[in-house]
Order: sequence, then structure tokens, then C-alpha cells
Amino acid sequence: MLHLPASLHAALWAHARQDPARECVGALGGRRQGSGLNAVWDVQTLYPLPNIAPRPDREYLAEPRALLRALKAMRAEELDLVGLYHSHPRGPQEPSETDLRLASYEVPYLIADLRSGRLGAFHLPGGQRVPLRITGITPD
Repeated sequence: MLHLPASLHAALWAHARQDPARECVGALGGRRQGSGLNAVWDVQTLYPLPNIAPRPDREYLAEPRALLRALKAMRAEELDLVGLYHSHPRGPQEPSETDLRLASYEVPYLIADLRSGRLGAFHLPGGQRVPLRITGITPD
């Protein structure tokens, strides 16, 4: 289960919509309890990162120095890397073959589908869906 505060959910979508023709990319810092598919990830901060992929309309590649700075900032705050996110400008919400092939961290990968407006979380490279809970939202 990944817990994402409503304010960071909004920030993630703002980043994805900033340049909707290009995939965005970012890192999520927070706390992790447990391991593997049974872990619980509590997101506490979001780090938007530059996408330097050769074809940013179809793929993402986080700028390495920016990712390293984000990881160092997490360490300084005693936070863990608890997720990575990127957008799919034309959908779908599910991971692409490239997403599956390039996944290298044992954290949920969030995908913002700009076409449908849906956000999904997946444990890659296996592709298992991770339950996503937006916290801090009060029912109407």
C-alpha cells in the first residue's frame, strides 16, 4: 500500500500537466515499513526531476545529478526513496514495455495517465499493481 498525501497528489499532477506533451519524472521520499509487495510506503515529499530522455514524448530518463541530489536530500531528512513517478501523455495508465525493462528500484512506480486523468502504482519490473491511497481528503 502506498499512502500519498492529497497535497503531493496535487503537486504530482501539476508537474505532469506542466508540459503535457512530454513525460515528467520525479522521486518520492518518505518512510517504508516492511518489504516486497507487502510493504507500506508513506510518501512525505516529492522531488520533480528533469527528463533528459532522447524521446521525452514517449519515455523518461531522470537527469542523474538531479536524482542524486534528491536522494541526498532524502538521506539528510532521514527519509527513504519510497517511489518514482512519471507520466504517460497519451496513456495508458499501465506500465509500458520500456517501463518494465528499465525499472531498477525496489519501490512503487506511479504512472499518471494524462489522457484519462488516472494515477496508478505498480511494483516493477513484475508489473503488480500496488494499492494507492490518497490521504488527507475529506469526504463531501
